[in-house]
Amino acid sequence: MNLTARQHEIIKFIWKYRKRRGLAPTLAEIASELGISKVTVHEHIAQLEKKGALEKEPFLSRSTRLTRRMLRELERTVEEQSRYVGVEDPPEGGDDDEADEAPLDSGAQQRSGSMLPLLGEIAAGKPLEAVEQRELVDLADICQLDRANYLLRVKGDSMIEDGICDGDFVLVERRNTARDGETVVAILENNEATLKRFYRQKKRFKLEPANSSLKPIYTEKLEVRGVVVGVIRRCS
Repeated sequence: MNLTARQHEIIKFIWKYRKRRGLAPTLAEIASELGISKVTVHEHIAQLEKKGALEKEPFLSRSTRLTRRMLRELERTVEEQSRYVGVEDPPEGGDDDEADEAPLDSGAQQRSGSMLPLLGEIAAGKPLEAVEQRELVDLADICQLDRANYLLRVKGDSMIEDGICDGDFVLVERRNTARDGETVVAILENNEATLKRFYRQKKRFKLEPANSSLKPIYTEKLEVRGVVVGVIRRCS
């Protein structure tokens, strides 16, 4: 499910809150926890409902809950992180506040100074009317800085059809496993590293380039070192 970093935070907070208290948090509680406005939370909740991540029982207050699809995906992600990265959420009914707050505090430090004004839209095709629309955008939401552990500079053009070009920087979340279709940092048997889309196949793995002129790599063994969560392009 294609969610922004902020939407992931909201989902995880609602999930933990319901596990502990049996009902959904209010918009004010979510806003206070994440340090954003209630209006922003409301907008994200509406988008999460459209994406099929959240649902509500009609005419009931504090009834927001994760859909079955979102719940399965979140629990699978937590299980994978616990197994491969050593990150484990507190058990249901637990009271490990420090474990919950540490990632959010870290993310808040990373997001410091990452707000820029969005002044409107600019045409890359047919010209648009120049109308200024001032709005603040958190770059951490776009680049998923709270999930990234390190950067890699891209060398080559095997991923250009995914908008990842030679000289770009990819933001990588350190993980040892990936879901089909994710772009990964993979280590092959010859100890060479490559950036490709990851797919599991019967008795082998497929590493697919995003360049129609290149062929996929098929291998029975590989090591996943991380998953790409964002791309940064340096302008000359």
